[in-house]
Amino acid sequence: MSNIHPTAVVSPKAELAENVTVEPFAIIEDDVQIGEGSTIGSTALIASGARLGKNVTIAHGAVISTVPQDLKFGGEKTHVSIDDNTTVREYATINRGTKAYGTTTVGKNCLLMAYSHVAHDCILGDNVIIANAVNLAGHIEIDDYVIIGGVVPVHQFVKIGAHSMVGGGFRVQQDVCPYALVAGYPLKVAGLNSVGLRRRGFERDVIRKIEQAFKILFFSSLNTSQAVERIKTELEIIPEIQVILDFIERSTRGLIK
Repeated sequence: MSNIHPTAVVSPKAELAENVTVEPFAIIEDDVQIGEGSTIGSTALIASGARLGKNVTIAHGAVISTVPQDLKFGGEKTHVSIDDNTTVREYATINRGTKAYGTTTVGKNCLLMAYSHVAHDCILGDNVIIANAVNLAGHIEIDDYVIIGGVVPVHQFVKIGAHSMVGGGFRVQQDVCPYALVAGYPLKVAGLNSVGLRRRGFERDVIRKIEQAFKILFFSSLNTSQAVERIKTELEIIPEIQVILDFIERSTRGLIK
């Protein structure tokens, strides 16, 4: 049995699972699916095409699955998918996809803080934290366990690798290597996100080997192609280093160095 406040406007075509809470003056449109245990805050708008998992929290005034801010959008039927246990805080906005990908995706256990914006066709992995007033342009890919500090704009088509951290107040215009800590004007790799890796249980020897790869990739006179070749010939390619090599191979905007 769901708990829907009498002032909320909920379409009879929306699908709400058990134990969904809808607070005062929230609006839920047609073609919406909301999983068990989720909460829709007061005055929030859940527009057509939203697919929310279990125990998702949408805070007061947030806007989910509205039309993309993309002039190429032609009214096609697209979606926003938000997976289990994710929280979207006050006045954050998430636009649905375009025909390019069809869906804007937010993974499990994510936190999107107040006033953040996720544009069309973005793909966010699990355990991602997006701080206040972060603005993600279209087609951005963010891997698992990424943290982005407040008031950061991210250029369209940028990729941000797993377990990396972006300092608050900076601009991300190129791809961010997995495990990196990036900051500064212009944005640059300040080092390894070693504190984050330790907190997530990475073994000391693994962190040491990633540091060796970082020294070659970011703190030598080699360009990226030369650094990759040296990593392949001189280092043990443990799974974590393979993640870096795979990320570089699929990079389209070039790496922050």
